[in-house]
Amino acid sequence: MKAHLLSDKSVKQIEIVKVKDNVSFRYTDDVSVEEPLEIRVAYHVADKKESKNISVTMRTPGNDAELAAGFLFTEGIISGREQIKDIYSPEAECSRNSGNIVIVELAEGFVPELMKADRNFYTTSSCGVCGKGSIESIRTVSTFHNHTKNNKEVSLETLYQLSEKLQSFQNNFSATGGIHASGIFDLEGNLLALREDVGRHNALDKLIGYALSADLLPLDDKILVLSGRASFELIQKAAMAGITIVAAIGAPSSLAIDLAKEFDITLLGFLRDNRFNIYHSGSHFNIENIL
Repeated sequence: MKAHLLSDKSVKQIEIVKVKDNVSFRYTDDVSVEEPLEIRVAYHVADKKESKNISVTMRTPGNDAELAAGFLFTEGIISGREQIKDIYSPEAECSRNSGNIVIVELAEGFVPELMKADRNFYTTSSCGVCGKGSIESIRTVSTFHNHTKNNKEVSLETLYQLSEKLQSFQNNFSATGGIHASGIFDLEGNLLALREDVGRHNALDKLIGYALSADLLPLDDKILVLSGRASFELIQKAAMAGITIVAAIGAPSSLAIDLAKEFDITLLGFLRDNRFNIYHSGSHFNIENIL
């Protein structure tokens, strides 16, 4: 199967000196590449084409079009793939950083309500939603908030395998130790797609951007597995994509738990070594022989 991993340009080799006990030696190490990505939107107002810078985020190069699409969707600026006409880099721009710019050209006739976006779009690789106002503001822009949820049952055996399966496909994390991953699994534990990035929220935006372009949303019959902790911004993005089951290898934050309860998202944490904690069990979710 194809896991949709990052390209080789996400990893860079550098010469370092390793020290252990009283011995030092030279070593070629793999490190995660981190570069800024500027996301712009272009749209038509009457007969005039407008362009606006939306975000500058630190990310690992690769899957930039999916990152841009996923970002616009999870922030409520677009609500469907039909609102995107094209995504491209400004090749003709006289700038050595043109490869770190992506333009999302919106469909003619669609004008985004950028002034209503309740957040500070200038983000870093460690924080995705720093300016988000409240849980209430997310409900107003979530396309799938009132989507009908079907009953879902997952076996303990399936859940216990998810963290190991995710890590087995994280080639770049194995090489560098510095890459986050988000993976989508079906209810039988089969990996459908995985995205990696130095920023945990970027990895999820790339994954949701892929699902958006492939017309897979909402992901209400899938399991989202996070390689690290479950923060507020990751649950927010999951809610925007209609995801109802989130399993994190790390811990959730208090606000992530509050948001999971608000959107009736099943939230599992510390999923590893045949154990996990249930922080919220959604009303349409059942773990075989447990709940």
